[in-house]
Amino acid sequence: MTQTIKKNERYTVDIIDLSYEGLGVAKIDGYPLFIENALPGEQVEILVVKAGNKFGYGKVENWLTTSPDRQEITSNVLLRTGIAPLAHLSYDQQLVFKQKQVEHVLAKIAKMPEVTVQPTIGMEEPTGYRNKAQIPVRRVEGELVTGFYKKNSHDLVEIEDFFIQDPQIDQAIIKVRDILQRFQVRGYNEEKNEGQIRHIIVRRGHYTHQMMVVLVTRKEKFFKAKEIAEAIHEALPEVVSVIQNINEEKTNVILGEKEKVLFGQSYIEDQLLGKTYRISSKSFYQVNTLQTEVLYQKAIEFAELKNDDVVIDAYSGIGTIGLSIADQVASVYGMEIVPAAIEDAQFNALTNKIENAHYEVGKAETVMKKWQEKGIKPTVLVVDPPRKGLDARFIDSAIEMAPERIVYISCNPATFARDVKLFAEDGYKLEKVQPVDLFPQTHHVECVGLLRKG
Repeated sequence: MTQTIKKNERYTVDIIDLSYEGLGVAKIDGYPLFIENALPGEQVEILVVKAGNKFGYGKVENWLTTSPDRQEITSNVLLRTGIAPLAHLSYDQQLVFKQKQVEHVLAKIAKMPEVTVQPTIGMEEPTGYRNKAQIPVRRVEGELVTGFYKKNSHDLVEIEDFFIQDPQIDQAIIKVRDILQRFQVRGYNEEKNEGQIRHIIVRRGHYTHQMMVVLVTRKEKFFKAKEIAEAIHEALPEVVSVIQNINEEKTNVILGEKEKVLFGQSYIEDQLLGKTYRISSKSFYQVNTLQTEVLYQKAIEFAELKNDDVVIDAYSGIGTIGLSIADQVASVYGMEIVPAAIEDAQFNALTNKIENAHYEVGKAETVMKKWQEKGIKPTVLVVDPPRKGLDARFIDSAIEMAPERIVYISCNPATFARDVKLFAEDGYKLEKVQPVDLFPQTHHVECVGLLRKG
């Protein structure tokens, strides 16, 4: 195929599909174009904004027909920044889209078209759900500005209503930003690597309403830091923790290694399935509390737990999965690479009076090997890895330990499909898969699958 589509040309196209990122797909003489804010069944007039050798990107200039599945969005900024890339698609169709994503990768990558993927479990109120925000701060014409970057750029778009975040967090960001402005704290200039405040991070307990504010600064020296922290608590009485995180590197990574508590304590607490958890600034904690409870209940159901089961909770974080099931089994072993998370897990076990859970710092594949050598024989393995999925060495160790059941919680269907195929090659059959919508209005989908040893 010879590419004839050129940048800045205009075309009328029919949208035939949605990409896995939620972009409309059109084809001109077999050449694919990906188009923001376009839905299958729509006919649109587009401007080509990028044309590569194999595919291009277009921008809608006019809708000639619109899909019955289209819903009004509060602001195009939600699409342009990627905060809510599916906000223009009706929520029931977002759930169908996510089910199809999982079905597609299981058929294509895992070669398991026969496995039934259940309909995605959605939320009653699919907005304002995020319990954590990480918001960049910049200086524009002398004023501190908070917002989000345009997709694939470092151009900050000023935003105060983030639509998918807890509204109390949105308000807290504005108040913290205004306090920093009052104390004449300089916003970070990325190009020159100067200024002081880089990010404002806010966590809020869904049930406790306890709030943590993390101020990410470019330098350790932070003039009037304690006064600023006191002012934040005064303006936001829910705040029980104000932390300065120091990130001196010129990097896209948000958090640095070093931290100081400026006010209160170094953590907040919240509940999940009736148990209490301590959450530190760097600890992984699912951002949608209500749907996490739905996800974990489904995982527990899949695990078919018995009181003599030995469970390994890999990638355990602060212990939320393992501690949720500890009172139903003989023992739980968890591992996590982040030391602060393991400290939290151990503290959380004590807080919830759980004595049969054991936690260790280290890479999952390394700790698994060690436990295997110690003769620990799990009957159930629960995995909840990051987006990159499971390390091949971990899968080897897991297969050698031969648990009867593996419950795989995944935030990336593609790596989930890759990994379940590897387990299947060693006799583990994927019996069922349940997608759960932890990230409404976005293309991200969480799912849980049950693998049983044949």
